[in-house]
Formats: sequence, structure tokens, C-alpha cells
Amino acid sequence: MKYSKATNYALHTMLHLVITEPEQLVSVHQLADLQKVSPTYLSKILTKLVKAGMIESTSGANGGYRLSRKNSDPSFLEIIHAIEGQASLFECSQNHNEGCLIQQVMIHAEEQMENYLSNKKMSELAAQMKAYQR
Repeated sequence: MKYSKATNYALHTMLHLVITEPEQLVSVHQLADLQKVSPTYLSKILTKLVKAGMIESTSGANGGYRLSRKNSDPSFLEIIHAIEGQASLFECSQNHNEGCLIQQVMIHAEEQMENYLSNKKMSELAAQMKAYQR
């Protein structure tokens, strides 16, 4: 299974914002430089995260982004859903009146993965990073 590059950038951006001081604003250019990606492209991703309520933006010369005070410890799944949406990863291509057995297996697997990702918080990774830096 594969997520888009946008999800990769969103996860890395969120991790950086989690390890940043809560009141400190980080510019789109700083975030883009960290990941070697276009600020214009990253702005589109950041807009989705703002709309999902995970980050806050402040405009102006000293503006930037920071974690939302309402959701300061997002799960991986919340971030993924903000970027990818909530559609199922698998759709049965066959027409089965009684249901597609293959799709049932795939949905079960997806539910297990989503449960795992919903319990994985960015703060856990931030703590691991801090431990490695000591």
C-alpha cells in the first residue's frame, strides 16, 4: 500500500511542529527547506492541515505555522485522513450480490491498520527523537 508524497511531507511537517516550541511560528520556507520541497507545493499541504484543525497559521512578515492548541498531539491517522481523505484503499472490481469476500478481507486489514495508526501519536516520535539527541 502506498500513500502520496503529500502525506509523507505532511507527516514530516507535523513531526517538526510537534518538536518546536508551542508558541514559535515556523515559516513555510523553513518547513520546505527542511524537506527539500517547493514552498508552493508545501503550502497546499499546510492548507489541508489548517482546514483539518491540526495546525494554525498566522499571516504577515513574521507569520508562519504552529500546532493547533485544540489538537496538539495528532495521531498518524488524523494526519493521513487530512491529506488522503477517508475513502477505502480497496474497491472490489467485481459485481457480487452477496458481497465481495476479497473486499471483506481487505476492509478487515485496513481497519487493523487504521486502529494502529490512530493509536500512534506524533508526540511518541518526538520523544524518541529527543532521547536519541541526548
